[in-house]
Amino acid sequence: MSNIIQLSNINKSFDNLKKIKVLKKISYKFKKGKIYSLIGPSGSGKSTLLNLLSLIDKPSSGTITIGNNLIDFKNKNKNDILRAKKIGIIYQQDNLLPDFTALENIYLASLANGYDKKISILKAKLLLKKVGLSNRTEHYPSQLSGGEKQRVSIARALINNPQIILADEPTGSLDLETAKEIFEILKRQKSSDRIIIFATHNRFFANKADCLLEIVNGNIKTINA
Repeated sequence: MSNIIQLSNINKSFDNLKKIKVLKKISYKFKKGKIYSLIGPSGSGKSTLLNLLSLIDKPSSGTITIGNNLIDFKNKNKNDILRAKKIGIIYQQDNLLPDFTALENIYLASLANGYDKKISILKAKLLLKKVGLSNRTEHYPSQLSGGEKQRVSIARALINNPQIILADEPTGSLDLETAKEIFEILKRQKSSDRIIIFATHNRFFANKADCLLEIVNGNIKTINA
């Protein structure tokens, strides 16, 4: 099956002083082997959609299918396991643990998934080498630049070899040259059995995706495929 994620009539509303509909009847199939960019103005629902895809949040109505699994949002434990095994998440702000080294920030994500510590450390070191940070293994986040921290975040997202990589403005807080370097690292993670979905305000990076999607009036509009 070429579809990794299928959305069917997804709606998402937030209740503040009044009910705000952010996503409206979204139906879309994300296929293996592709990089998707997600654009739209602030408040259009890009982060909301990524939170639904990562199973961190649940839709107000509609269904999400990942692989052969129709997601039951009442089964939090099962969804946590699915996220740990299949989904890697990269945020705009690195969200690294400040009291742990770069190496520890990465391999802890593997330990949480039940892997042996020695194997987890070895995988983390290989990933640090892959993102060009072999000389930063014992550095803490406060000792790293913004670009270095984002490289660690990418390595952390990759350690469990996820089939789905979700990135929310991964280059948004970086200068242009550093952002280009980070984007190239992210782009190199593309494979025939994986999808990458990233939200961005930057058309330069958005246009480098295989599929450019825009959220317009709460729904997905395909710009190119």
